[in-house]
Amino acid sequence: MKKVMRERFTTPNSKDVVVFIIGMRINNPLAVHKWLPVFTAMPGMIRELYTHKEELGFLSMESYFGLRTTAMIQYWRTTDDLLAYARQEKHMKAWRNFNQKAMNNSSVGIYHETYPLTSGQYESIYVNMPPYGLGKAFTPVPVSHHQQSAAERLNSTT
Repeated sequence: MKKVMRERFTTPNSKDVVVFIIGMRINNPLAVHKWLPVFTAMPGMIRELYTHKEELGFLSMESYFGLRTTAMIQYWRTTDDLLAYARQEKHMKAWRNFNQKAMNNSSVGIYHETYPLTSGQYESIYVNMPPYGLGKAFTPVPVSHHQQSAAERLNSTT
């Protein structure tokens, strides 16, 4: 289990970061042969991201699993890094596999959203949490007396 940091902490917002949300939705749970190939394509890519974090520009990730919908929130150094990874062979192979097996039916859906965040345009707060989200992507720091509110953290670039 990850160590819970008891104090309030935040992350410096002095760096640009890209938040990428990607996931899938099972529209027909009985069509396992249609959605399982999509679901099983992701673990290999995740391993690759964590194995080659620095060279790919991948910072961190959080995963969520619902009854029908999965979501991954990924943090990237730059949009260029994210787009370069999207063009790499492992991703392209998974995308071709998805297109061949699932694109022409409505049993499974996929989605992604990309949010480039400029330095100073985001803030974070964590209390009684292990490193999480941006706090896992960047080095967490204790909240200073000048960073008590979200507005103060947005105006601070420490």
